[in-house]
Amino acid sequence: MADITINGLTFEPYITREQIAEQIQRVATEIKRDCKSENPLFLCVLNGAFVFAADLLRAVDLPLSEITFIRFKSYEGTTSTGVVREIMGLHEDITDREIIIIEDIVDTGITAKQLRAMLMEHKPKSVKMATLLYKPESLKTGEVPEYVGFAIPSRFILGYGLDLDGAARGLDEIYVLKEK
Repeated sequence: MADITINGLTFEPYITREQIAEQIQRVATEIKRDCKSENPLFLCVLNGAFVFAADLLRAVDLPLSEITFIRFKSYEGTTSTGVVREIMGLHEDITDREIIIIEDIVDTGITAKQLRAMLMEHKPKSVKMATLLYKPESLKTGEVPEYVGFAIPSRFILGYGLDLDGAARGLDEIYVLKEK
């Protein structure tokens, strides 16, 4: 892995594809252990979580499980705006369903808290969250995910679905903004 430059910013290698695969397998094992239902509904938060969701769903390997998608936006460039906008909402009936939210990253926790509150209005059996990345230092809401791939410092990262203004989602490893 070598440094890359995206939109004039330099990023250095941070988490390899092998490390990601190892943590996905661990998280999948934890979900299967805790899952009370044979057909949980996985709720992928677009756009960033789509790569993680695909790999996690295959690793969980519950044949009756389902996946659906929602989309929120809270970032501009490298900074969270603190305002969460719903771009694409939930259309499935989740009453009495076991829901597992799949997020790419939980940073401030604002989106996670709003999403969980929105879902609870529909009376699911349970709502749990799986995230590839979690920044405990940045958390402002107390919204701690049940399943975490990596706890990381509060630095800007991209790759493996995470982006910088839409760029770099297709990288198969994770990079961190290089400190000057």
